[in-house]
Amino acid sequence: MKKYISKLHYLTQDLPNRSHIEQAQIACQAGANWIQYRCFSKDDDELIGELHQVASICDDWGATLILTDHYHLLDKVDAQGVHLENMKADLNEIREIISDEKTLGASANSIADIQKVVDSGVADYIGCGPFSITKTKPNDYPILGLKGYEALIREMTERKIDIPVLAVGGVQINDVEVLMQTGIFGIAVSAAVNLADEPGRTLKEFYQKIY
Repeated sequence: MKKYISKLHYLTQDLPNRSHIEQAQIACQAGANWIQYRCFSKDDDELIGELHQVASICDDWGATLILTDHYHLLDKVDAQGVHLENMKADLNEIREIISDEKTLGASANSIADIQKVVDSGVADYIGCGPFSITKTKPNDYPILGLKGYEALIREMTERKIDIPVLAVGGVQINDVEVLMQTGIFGIAVSAAVNLADEPGRTLKEFYQKIY
């Protein structure tokens, strides 16, 4: 049975003036139904303490909570799944650890990456990028741009690949409509919301353009 995957994934990030808890609260109040907690600046005890509060907020608002990479914490907090940024991760091994009940997202940059994820048979969706330059997650992967997603969707259709693929990395509000026209399933956003003057209003604008 396929799991529900939102068309808009909102990611928290380390900010000097706003905690992950505050970010989750703002996002949920703005209507977010999918929160990805992305934090690499704390040890496990700190993560668990913060995640209990974030999970409580998500639970109050009925939002799905996904952890970035920290799958070893899934049995300690009330989260619904994990997204793995490491494209070399053993998805089958991690699926065994987290059980079939949890949602498992994987990252990709090319059709070969997507095929590898699909061949594993255990992932529920793919975050593919970067769409453009991103400072949230610096990397050396080729920027895909609109043409890159059009080519990926075309290739997926030819190969009869059926898995939700989201555009990630540097997506701004003005990119949404043209990106969705490529046939991509959805979009993941972080800095475009978190660094906006009014994060809640900006997130609402993203939802309005996608849904």
